[in-house]
Amino acid sequence: MNKQASILQLLTARSNAQRQQIKAAYKTLHGKDLVSDLKSELTGKFETLIVALMEPPTLYDAKLLRNATEGMGTSEHVLIEILASRTPSEIQNIIQTYKNEYGHNLEDDVTGDTTGHFKRMLVILLQASRQQGVQEGSIQSDAKALFDAGEKKFGTDEEQFITILGNRSAEHLRRVFAEYMKMSGFQIEESINRETSGNLKEVLLAVVKCARSVPAYFAECLYKSMKGAGTDDNTLIRIMVSRSEIDMLDIRAEFRRMFATSLNKMIKGDSSGDYCKTLLLLCGGDDA
Repeated sequence: MNKQASILQLLTARSNAQRQQIKAAYKTLHGKDLVSDLKSELTGKFETLIVALMEPPTLYDAKLLRNATEGMGTSEHVLIEILASRTPSEIQNIIQTYKNEYGHNLEDDVTGDTTGHFKRMLVILLQASRQQGVQEGSIQSDAKALFDAGEKKFGTDEEQFITILGNRSAEHLRRVFAEYMKMSGFQIEESINRETSGNLKEVLLAVVKCARSVPAYFAECLYKSMKGAGTDDNTLIRIMVSRSEIDMLDIRAEFRRMFATSLNKMIKGDSSGDYCKTLLLLCGGDDA
């Protein structure tokens, strides 16, 4: 077994918490940093994947957000994916970790790099204060407010969309979407596609999809990262690493349901070598 193969076997067979213990033990035994040593041994996508696996999950998210807001141009899709899909408590932990790690306020870094209603939606998501449960009394009025704000008027009142989609619980929103469908004859996604554009459209759609099903949202993101010519390896690595201990089985099931193939097969067809082997170990079985 070559060195890379033993590294990937050892690291993917452990949980993230165990990988942190290995990292600490390595430093105690060798007086060296395991991640630095891995970086010097590995290259390319395989290196990126293994280094990502060595990060504690919250720090990994914080680093992704830091990279997304730093330097020239912002990776809006990374901001959208993380802020739309994480739970309120995960967001709060990310904000704290970001502060500890970089001495910056995450909200300041995000708002310094974004504008308009898109910026305001991200700020709402960063407050991590979605209501709990279902407000029976406001399902109808929320659906009507969305209908009045979009399909029913000339132009769009984005304010209503960001307030309702940013603040209600997922279970409440699912009821609102059903009511909206009855009222307007449209799925809310169709209306968002028609009524908004650019990054605002992308973040609203991500929030809607996550309210319906977080695993289905990630299954779609994974499919898009691999379909067609070329692979978006950054997205593939980011999702496979960050969801590997959360909802990978559910993502696989949704992937199988939504697309005429399995996640395992698609990874096999889209990657190779130790990089591919590691992704497959994170994925687990084939749902053929």
